[in-house]
Amino acid sequence: MPTFPASRLAHIAPFYVMELMARARALEAAGRDIIHMEVGEPDFPTPEPIVAAAQAQIASGRVFYTPALGLPELRAAIAAFYTTRYGIDVPASRIVVTAGASGALLLSMACLAEAGSEWLLSDPGYPCNRNFVRSFDGRPVSIPVRARNNFQPTLAEVETHWTERTAGVLLASPANPTGTLLDDDVLADIADFVRQKGGQLVVDEIYHGLTYERDPATALQFGDDIFVVQSFSKYFNMTGWRLGWLVVPERFTREIEKLAQNLFISPSTPAQHAALAAFSPATLSILEERRREFKRRRDFLAPALDDLGFRQAAKPEGAFYVYANCSELTDNSDRFARDLLDAAGVAITPGLDFGSNQPEKYLRFAYTASVERLAEAVDRIRRFLG
Repeated sequence: MPTFPASRLAHIAPFYVMELMARARALEAAGRDIIHMEVGEPDFPTPEPIVAAAQAQIASGRVFYTPALGLPELRAAIAAFYTTRYGIDVPASRIVVTAGASGALLLSMACLAEAGSEWLLSDPGYPCNRNFVRSFDGRPVSIPVRARNNFQPTLAEVETHWTERTAGVLLASPANPTGTLLDDDVLADIADFVRQKGGQLVVDEIYHGLTYERDPATALQFGDDIFVVQSFSKYFNMTGWRLGWLVVPERFTREIEKLAQNLFISPSTPAQHAALAAFSPATLSILEERRREFKRRRDFLAPALDDLGFRQAAKPEGAFYVYANCSELTDNSDRFARDLLDAAGVAITPGLDFGSNQPEKYLRFAYTASVERLAEAVDRIRRFLG
């Protein structure tokens, strides 16, 4: 007799930050003032040129399916973006428009993961990546990354964790929850190693555009056999539009197309037409001003947290997160986050969401609020600490 639900669900943990956000929203509904620093979502509205493009398309009434791989003109615009931003030629035929970066990761694992195949992932890391692997009966294998290596895996660590069962590696730069970057030369070396082993490299670049001291290379500069995941959510401020893209090695495009046809039919048509305006000079000017504002927030929050006793062993160079060691203040970051929310109205994310590499010692602070609200949060935490 079959048993339901499927046994794989026993190994898929909830996305704890979403549950914590639900608690924060419930407190707000009851009249509490909550400072949100828990969810990885820009607080800026979608830039007006993007909204206007969507409104014009919806007003036409022609909101029909698009090709499964996305609007040809949007795929061409993304290809042109790689030329202007990185100086590389990526054929539009290799670009797949997806239902958010989550859709891109889902397609990647549906294409690549076999039952029992092992995939190396950083710990701490984005929690859903483990579950994308598990959803296709693969086995995620954590690499416990260390602060002294900027919370990014080294080539030696990838080599150490690679076995005959390993199928590939999934990296992220800038990374969630740490906001750290993988050095370009390390990324190139890992790509070479995975290639020599006959494995597959998938690189999450959804926070590209949100870096503050240096602009990282895209993994596409180190080979055309790498899957690269990107998104309109973070840099482009389009989280709720649920649109991303996947750059696919040429030999996989037909397989990805078949999966997209069956799993999604097509990405959202209004969102795709909106995204055509994401690369306009007017939009990019807005986004670059917002990038400067994110840097200003980081430069305020990081030293303020240090002053409160939260220790940062690695400087956040990108995204909009500070991943701080709280072990001088508590021995249980999950309990600390819940107590802070209830007592002080500040919502942050405990390390529990990001893996098993000392999660009780870490908290993630998202600087997705104004400097004024961040200052208020710091004051509330100071009072909470007594």
